[in-house]
Amino acid sequence: MVSNALQQLISKIRPTAATAALMLVVVLVLGAGTTQSAQAQTFTVLYDFTGSPDGEYSYAAVVRDTAGNLYGTTYEGGASGYGTVFKVDTSGTETVLHSFSAGTDGSYPFAGVIQDKAGNLYGTTYEGGSSGYGTVFKVDTSGTETILYTFAGGTTDGCNPAGGLLRDKAGNLYGTAGACGASGVGAVFKLSKKGKETVLHSFAGGSSDGAYPAFTTLLMDKKGKLYGVTEDGGTGGVGTVYVLSPRGTVTLLHSFIGGTTDGCYPLGSPAMDKNGTLYGTAEGCGSGSLGIVWKVSKKGTETVLHNFAGGSSDGASPLAGVVLDTKGNLYGDTDAGGGTSGLGTVYELNKKNTLTLLHSFAGSDGSYPFGGVLRTSKGNLYGTTGSGGTYSYGTVWQLTK
Repeated sequence: MVSNALQQLISKIRPTAATAALMLVVVLVLGAGTTQSAQAQTFTVLYDFTGSPDGEYSYAAVVRDTAGNLYGTTYEGGASGYGTVFKVDTSGTETVLHSFSAGTDGSYPFAGVIQDKAGNLYGTTYEGGSSGYGTVFKVDTSGTETILYTFAGGTTDGCNPAGGLLRDKAGNLYGTAGACGASGVGAVFKLSKKGKETVLHSFAGGSSDGAYPAFTTLLMDKKGKLYGVTEDGGTGGVGTVYVLSPRGTVTLLHSFIGGTTDGCYPLGSPAMDKNGTLYGTAEGCGSGSLGIVWKVSKKGTETVLHNFAGGSSDGASPLAGVVLDTKGNLYGDTDAGGGTSGLGTVYELNKKNTLTLLHSFAGSDGSYPFGGVLRTSKGNLYGTTGSGGTYSYGTVWQLTK
C-alpha cells in the first residue's frame, strides 16, 4: 500500500475514478514477470528525516550539483509543518534551506526542484500563496525564498501544481497545474523571467484531450515542443501522452485504454531517446493490474515494455516515470512490491526488456519511493522515500555500482 499521507494527497488532487484505481493497483499479488536477480550494488541511506523542524515525507526526486550535493523538498515538516527545501551534502549532513509557512510563501511542495547555473533552486507548492492555490518559488544560494508566481485558480488560470518545473535556455519556466483552467481539469503554463505567466493550454478532457496533468514534469525537445502525460482523458478515459507545439496545439500521441493489454493513469516524467521515442510508466492496469513501463514512437505507436507483477521479485505501482541511459536501459522506482515487505523497489529495465530489481526497500532503509530516480554519468542512482527510515519520516538514498 502507499503511505497514508500520500493517499490523502492523491485523494485531494484527483477527484476522479483514478483514486479508487490506485487503491486497487497497490494491493500486491504474486506473479511471474521477466525479471532477474539484482546485480552487485551498494545501497546507502544518506539521510534519515527526523520530523519537524526537519523535513517529513519526501515525494520528490532530487537534483545534484557538480560538487555532489543533493537538493529536494519534503511535503511536510519544517519549522511550521508545511514542508521544506533541503540540501544533503556529500558527508550526509542535511540543511533545511527553507521552511514553508502556509502563508504567501506557499505550502506543501510535492514536486522537487531544479537548479540553474548560479545554484538557485526553482519549484512549486501545491497550496499557499496569496490566493491559496499554490506557487512557483525560487530559493537562492543563501536560502532566501522569492515567490515568482501565485496561481489564481478559476477558469483563467491553473491551480494546485503537484509537478516539477522545466527551465529553458532563456530562463523561462514551464510546468503543469493539476486542476482549474478553462474546463477545471488542469493546464500547461509558462512563466517568463520577468514573472509573467501564460496559460499555454487548458485541458478539456473527453476523448480528444487529456485531463489532470498531476505528478508530472514536462519534457522539451530541440524545437521547443513540450511533451507530457495526463492522468485522465483520451479515448480510453484513463490517461494520455501528448505533445504541445510552440503555437499551443495539443496532439494526443497515445490514449491509454487500460485493461490487461495496456496501462492506465500515467504519472511522472517522460524520457526521450535520440530518435524521439518517449518512455514512461502508468501506475495501473496491464496484465498484472499493477502498472506498466511503456514506449511511444514519434508516430504514436505504443509498446508495453514491462507489466509489473508485484510479489517479491517484481515491483508494483510505478508512479514516477523513468530515466534513460546512453545504452537505452531504463531506470525507475515503484511505490510497492519487492522483497518480503512489499515497500517498493528500484529497478533497471534493459534493452531486452528484462527487469532487474536493484533494491527492495525493507522499511528501516525507507519505504514507498514515489519521486523517481536521478542517475549520474557514472551510473549511480539517487532518490528519496516517502516514509520509513529510522524515524519513519523518509530517507535520501544512493545506489552505487
